[in-house]
Amino acid sequence: QVQMVESGGGVVQAGGSLRLSCVASGRTLVNVDMGWYRQAPGKEREFVAMTRWTWRGYTSDYDDFAKDRFTNSRDNAGNATYLEMNSLEPGETANYYCNVPLPGPVPVDSWGQGNQVTVSS
Repeated sequence: QVQMVESGGGVVQAGGSLRLSCVASGRTLVNVDMGWYRQAPGKEREFVAMTRWTWRGYTSDYDDFAKDRFTNSRDNAGNATYLEMNSLEPGETANYYCNVPLPGPVPVDSWGQGNQVTVSS
């Protein structure tokens, strides 16, 4: 089991920036992917970004809307992930969730508690 604690959400004006943090405990995640999804009111949860472990180190994947404005990173120990978001738009108001897709015979998604981000116009 993995427990995740998120922090860093809040209210920001359009064009502003926020940095979300997610710290995991319960097992070592150094070679496990960690990333972020978001869910706006009345909409389905959507992929934002993911850091993936490779033998060369971590790489990051982004959805198209996030590629030029968001940065997903990991700490050296691998148990924390961060999402730096810049040039935020009102339409990006959502609950942002930390995600760990645990590998195994039956892969299981672990989720953080969610972090509300509100972008005011």
